[in-house]
Amino acid sequence: MRPVVVLDVVGLTPRLLRHMPRLTRLAESGFQAPLGTVLPAVTCSVQSTFLTGTMPSGHGIVGNGWYFRDLGEVLLWRQHHALVRGEKVWDAARALAPGYTVANICWWYAMGAPADWTVTPRPIYHADGRKDPDCYTYPPELHDDLTGELGTFPLFSYWGANAGIASSAWICGAARRIMAAHDPDLTLVYVPHLDYDLQRHGPSAPRAATAAAEVDATLGPLLDAAADRGATVVALSEYGITDVSRPVDVNRLLRAEGLLHVYTQAGMEYLDPWTSRAFAVADHQIAHVYVAAADDVPAVAKLCAGLPGVAEVLDRPAQAAHGLDHERSGELVLVAEPDAWFTYYYWLDDAAAPDFARLVEIHRKPGYDPAELFFDPAGPAAARGRATLALLRKKLGMRYTMSVVGLDAGARAVRGSHGRLPADPADAPVLLCSDPAAERAAVGATEVKGLLLELAGLTS
Repeated sequence: MRPVVVLDVVGLTPRLLRHMPRLTRLAESGFQAPLGTVLPAVTCSVQSTFLTGTMPSGHGIVGNGWYFRDLGEVLLWRQHHALVRGEKVWDAARALAPGYTVANICWWYAMGAPADWTVTPRPIYHADGRKDPDCYTYPPELHDDLTGELGTFPLFSYWGANAGIASSAWICGAARRIMAAHDPDLTLVYVPHLDYDLQRHGPSAPRAATAAAEVDATLGPLLDAAADRGATVVALSEYGITDVSRPVDVNRLLRAEGLLHVYTQAGMEYLDPWTSRAFAVADHQIAHVYVAAADDVPAVAKLCAGLPGVAEVLDRPAQAAHGLDHERSGELVLVAEPDAWFTYYYWLDDAAAPDFARLVEIHRKPGYDPAELFFDPAGPAAARGRATLALLRKKLGMRYTMSVVGLDAGARAVRGSHGRLPADPADAPVLLCSDPAAERAAVGATEVKGLLLELAGLTS
């Protein structure tokens, strides 16, 4: 067997690769190929396809979150491995080579997975409401080893207005330490940095090239460590981010038509999924629309098709054509126009928005919110001031809220998004491999699992 290191460099495309000399040399020593993706082209769905070799209709990860019908809750960014159905690459490897070892460093759905070494972000939620940065590890003693060497996991640079290169650097450092100490057969490493500035500024902005260069420099020591082990390196991406300028408020349309219901507490409006006839779970450029009654589906489909910014409305047969027909999917799936993306907003008056709308609160919002990447564009200085005061209260052991997210940041600030299938190969995912013997003209997302087994020297 040969050790394999897989780098999930989020947002990596041929266009950005021009600014990344270390990854370019990797491709030149091995090969570079276009990499197919899946609909929706979002992290949880694509990673699950890489690891299982099946489409979302098989593994069940229809987005970064969905409406859990049996719970009556919209939940995003779950972490339990059991949500991903099907045989994973390590299952297939262990069937051929018992004792095959795996390190999972921040790929999604890591908790409960049968990896030998696991690291994943996991804040400490104190009983008084405070949240401190930290991570979960398996085995437990790995936690103190990594944090003793690298410091506390930089959660607030992993997501939020301060998201930046520090989190990717920590993750790459953890991967180097685990490889040096334990020599895994398969090492999975998630490198998120490109995601941040490409959503903030768009891939056409000068900042995109700078972010690409930062990632490339951060990957350098990890690539050297992999070469020293004689490992085969695969660098791949889940999706490419493209320029956008239009937020699409699908839930506000459904509410205006009397289909989406809310309930009110303390003057704040909350989505009521239990009584709503239709509502959407927004996820970048994809939105799952859940329609309670089958008789309403045609009317809701027609209504959504007429909303500016909606390119396609996929019913069940159309979802099947994309490998997205699963019980977790909405009765309808919306695909945005190339320059548009979906908000989760459902309130019609900002005065009635729930307090979590102004926070970085990925587990309470019933949809993805890229506005969390910004200090409120309507008053960034004031938002930073509120953040400073909140941190002071936190240090004093007092309750606090980090109320820094704007409610109009989508219209004012978001310049990049993803989720659609790519139209331009320059902005599509790419796969780089250090082993020229495995070269192929293109690789489908469902073929990654088989490629990894081949690179490891495992055949059935």
